[in-house]
Amino acid sequence: MIARIFFLIVLIILLPELYFEWYRRKRRRRQPKWRRLLNWAPTVTMLVYTVFLAACKNFVPDDMRITFAYLLLFGLFVVPKALYALCSLAGLAWRHLTHSRYNWGNLVAFFLVLTVWYIIIYGSTLGPRQLEVRHVDLYFKDLPNGFEGYKIVQFTDAHVGSFIGKDTNLLQRAVDSINAQTPDLIAFTGDLQNLRPQEVYPVQDILAGLRAADGVVSVLGNHDYSEYIDENPVIEAANCREIISRQRQWGWQLLLNEHTVVRRGKDSIVVAGEENLEKPARADFAKTMSKVGKGAFVVMLQHNSKAWDRYIKPSNRVQLTLSGHVHGGQLALFGFYPASLVYKQYYGLFEEDNKALYVSSGIGGLIPFRFGVPPEIVVITLHKA
Repeated sequence: MIARIFFLIVLIILLPELYFEWYRRKRRRRQPKWRRLLNWAPTVTMLVYTVFLAACKNFVPDDMRITFAYLLLFGLFVVPKALYALCSLAGLAWRHLTHSRYNWGNLVAFFLVLTVWYIIIYGSTLGPRQLEVRHVDLYFKDLPNGFEGYKIVQFTDAHVGSFIGKDTNLLQRAVDSINAQTPDLIAFTGDLQNLRPQEVYPVQDILAGLRAADGVVSVLGNHDYSEYIDENPVIEAANCREIISRQRQWGWQLLLNEHTVVRRGKDSIVVAGEENLEKPARADFAKTMSKVGKGAFVVMLQHNSKAWDRYIKPSNRVQLTLSGHVHGGQLALFGFYPASLVYKQYYGLFEEDNKALYVSSGIGGLIPFRFGVPPEIVVITLHKA
């Protein structure tokens, strides 16, 4: 993960310290050698830590606590320092232009740093421990009469490898909350693991405890293909088969570019499950919808929401699509979601032409951080319009 943006991170760590060194010299503030070394010690430490993580052959180290600690230090010390340097430099420029006596950038920086500290501390402690049960009622003209009031509970992006130690109680709470909704169908839309299927072993009894009248259907997310580890392709393929096998052992119906039919008397709906859209690209819409009648009511499970605009909605064959992947960006500030800069459908409900897409923020994440985007399970109730 760090290797992909290594040079950017190095600049964020290094440039603020160079600015402060220049500022001290400009003000002719001579410091003892030990004081200068002390000033540089945190910066050098973070640079060494960054090089260590960048050298890791996998996307992240096997022990996720190493990554958690790095990101916490980065958020609490590096980011505030960079913001302070940026505001101070802007304040110097403003003071020069306006011949002001004070550097107002330092004051702005003070409040910005306090805000960042609040976001980081809250987002790393209380944020991931929330759980929202979101209820969504959807109305369709072509819903079969027998499925009036049909209840689908969607959960996604469990990333169970991040539920370490006592945090497994949070996963148990999510499963209990899902079962408490008495769902007709439970839909899991991918990313069960972070890196390897071994992560699910300590919590498989919890996941096997999901209960619904029509069972649990699931699809794979990008992390479930074990392609975020630098292993022999044979081992990666074996890991992928293992996560598939585990889900089926729990009684989940994992759909790999396949579909299944759910019946209520003479009426029926199709639940389709497509493999991941990209990175890795395994999606096959034609195969998934093979032999599905054109008049069928279809609920599509696809981990990546980009598929909706790309081909699911234009096909005019799928009434409801359920996705995850984005986690809502795990961050929202004053109603602004930075994830919206990358994804058109990043979080929540989207409806067009009697077609609906719900993108859930999920219950977990590779990095257990949440601010403004709480973990959620989604209770979707279908109605005849």
